[in-house]
Amino acid sequence: MALSRLNTFTTKSSLFRQQLPQNVKCLSNLILGEPSGPSVKTPIPGPKSKEMIAELNNIQFANTVIYFTDYNKSIGNYIVDVDGNVLLDVYTQISSLPLGYNHPDMLKVLQDPDNQRTFINRPSLGLFPGQGWPQKLTSSLMAVAPKGHTQVTTMACGSCSNENAYKAAFMWYRNKQRGGAPITEEENNSCMMNVGPGSTPFTIMSFKGSFHGRTIGVLSTTHSKAIHKLDIPALDWPIASFPRYKYPLEDHIEENKAEDRKCLAEVEEQFEKYNKAGKFVAGVVIEPIQAEGGDNHASPEFFQELQRITKKNGAALIVDEVQTGGGASGKYWCHEHFHLPEPADFVTFSKKMLTGGYYSLPEFRPQQGYRIFNTWMGDPSKVLLLDKVVEVIKRDNLLSVVQASGKKLMDGLMDMSKRYPQHLKNVRGIGTFCAFDSSSVEKRDEIVAKLKEKGVQSGGCGDLSLRIRPALVFQPYHADIFLHQLEKVLKKIKTA
Repeated sequence: MALSRLNTFTTKSSLFRQQLPQNVKCLSNLILGEPSGPSVKTPIPGPKSKEMIAELNNIQFANTVIYFTDYNKSIGNYIVDVDGNVLLDVYTQISSLPLGYNHPDMLKVLQDPDNQRTFINRPSLGLFPGQGWPQKLTSSLMAVAPKGHTQVTTMACGSCSNENAYKAAFMWYRNKQRGGAPITEEENNSCMMNVGPGSTPFTIMSFKGSFHGRTIGVLSTTHSKAIHKLDIPALDWPIASFPRYKYPLEDHIEENKAEDRKCLAEVEEQFEKYNKAGKFVAGVVIEPIQAEGGDNHASPEFFQELQRITKKNGAALIVDEVQTGGGASGKYWCHEHFHLPEPADFVTFSKKMLTGGYYSLPEFRPQQGYRIFNTWMGDPSKVLLLDKVVEVIKRDNLLSVVQASGKKLMDGLMDMSKRYPQHLKNVRGIGTFCAFDSSSVEKRDEIVAKLKEKGVQSGGCGDLSLRIRPALVFQPYHADIFLHQLEKVLKKIKTA
């Protein structure tokens, strides 16, 4: 789409502006041509979306589709559906758009003929990487690598990123057990029949409420919703409790410290139980914030002690930054807020990083080829786009924008929690990675639905939570718009 077409897409609704507080600025200084605010013309989904959903449902199960989107008209922080409704998007494709829709710098990437060839000629990266691939990794993924990490492995999505991190941890653990001895013929033969010694009894410890993906291996470490796991065989792997804090935090300091101790004691117990049974715990996987499970937070002290316990037991710490990584916390990696004594053994990523993959310490490099391998091993076209994202984040100082917008969101939500405590409570967040709880799943879903009627696309998580996942170009005045529309919804619910 031509940039001139983007620039002409400005829906400056005078009616909407009249409804906004006077302190709300109406134009983005980061995305030229962004609308001044939401505009809702039809019920959502509208008639065109309903027709398309019915058409899609003829060839695949489509009951999760919310509406069909016009990606030619969507821009910046605004998603536009095929019926012409313009919504402020604080959900951003389940937290996966770093710069919003149709960012001009991203469109320019596609104008370079060399880049076009990268999109057309997708290579098998493990066999035939293109010229300049190491340099492109260096300027993109390695430019934002977590402290202490010099190794990166690309993958296609979050699930396969975690799957392969688990595999790398298992291989590392078995190599430690071998003590440098070569792989035996018995191991080679027995693994082909899914038995030992070639197929190991190793396990990965996870936490209640976690989400690490939907493929078979990672699904055994996912515990957020039954619908994700129902009818699928599961592995007998250890599960510990993730802290569930009382809010506001400053009023429950001792209770929350006790919650940390209880959960960490469970981790110790699971290590002892499974290691004693010969089901050795090779790794512990954890999200900095349990996103899909309900935006559950834990303290820096919890993560620091978890790393100590994991290391003491000879296991790898796998930090799953698939949803939290990429800048939404105000730092490029959310776990940087925890000041871990040492680098995590693995940091997995996807979503806002556009490509999947994981960072790992050097000792986790595979010792043979084809052990961490698949046809694509990621996608160079996504790394091209990420290279531009990293450049824009630095140029426009977007992490500072996230911090300022996050403060605006948190201050506004905290204020509303005092004025509408029956509908909005347990406000929590880092940067713009924010959430609050409602009084019931029905009330949460009602708020999400009514926000949509007001031109705001949001989403739920866990049982009671509404999560806020805007792009990095979401500015404080966008937060004002969101808070203004949210308050209108809460007032209507309050008086209903």
